[in-house]
Amino acid sequence: MILHSAHRAPNPRRVLMFIAEKGIANIAVQNIDLNAGAHRSAEFLVKSPLATVPALELDDGRVLTETRAICTYLEGVQPEPNLMGVDATERAFIEMADRRVEMKLMLQIANAIRHTHPGLAPLEQPQFSDFGQSQGEKMRATARIFDDLLQQQEWMAGSRFTIADITAFCGLEFARGLLKFVPKDAGLHALQAWRDKVAARPSAKAV
Repeated sequence: MILHSAHRAPNPRRVLMFIAEKGIANIAVQNIDLNAGAHRSAEFLVKSPLATVPALELDDGRVLTETRAICTYLEGVQPEPNLMGVDATERAFIEMADRRVEMKLMLQIANAIRHTHPGLAPLEQPQFSDFGQSQGEKMRATARIFDDLLQQQEWMAGSRFTIADITAFCGLEFARGLLKFVPKDAGLHALQAWRDKVAARPSAKAV
């Protein structure tokens, strides 16, 4: 299998971290240069019609796009260590946590960066600075909600590390790098402690 990835982008990093947690070794990684527009090339559009990464090219030539779909496939191929739930109830609650992180915190981070950072201008035209700034403010409010949650439980989805923690970590690391957002600087000490705990995992250091 080949994972078409992009250096430093949060969604490819989610898949790479998921692979590292699983210990899957038979996936080659091919970097796609987003700034050079390689994701819009005719060759790549055959694999990913919406010009997005990550994209997992299977051994039979078919291609899976969308981070969650790729991780669901990998979880099925290699069920252990389990990251998405062992039964219907746990799977539902983990997916709920993961979607909350993805559709709120991570999306707000992405919008803030894509519309305010000059380095992302080649990927986001036109940029709307006011929208990006408002998304940054909403991201900080959302981060406080997750800080409150982590004062009550150890991990994003409850009592154990799951895909929801990978999604949140990769989003926050993206914000740390390009928005200079550090939870402790905003008084979000539970979120900071959780972030530091995830950052210490081998999978976080590997990608």
